[in-house]
Amino acid sequence: MSGVWVFKNGVVRLVENPGTESVETGRTGGQRKVLVHVHTNQVISCYDELERILLGIGWERYYDDPDLLQFHKRATVHLISLPKDFRKFKLMHMYDIVVKNRSIFEVRDI
Repeated sequence: MSGVWVFKNGVVRLVENPGTESVETGRTGGQRKVLVHVHTNQVISCYDELERILLGIGWERYYDDPDLLQFHKRATVHLISLPKDFRKFKLMHMYDIVVKNRSIFEVRDI
């Protein structure tokens, strides 16, 4: 994985091709990115699928913020915070999940 790490609004994310990413579409260089569960090769297309996998690998759901979908893993400081609306699920959220679950998820071009 190569690129530039960008810190914006309290979130660090990897931009593979700086200057080509569209924040609105989640597209980079004309290619669409998707979050994939490595073991099943399943593209995550909704939060129900993502939640099922995360709960199965030890993440717990937090219900503190009504505007966010949050997961915490016991015995770690890791917290995954996602927008409530899946249509606002962006590349930075995908990479956040991948970094905290390296052997479980990947971001791929489609």
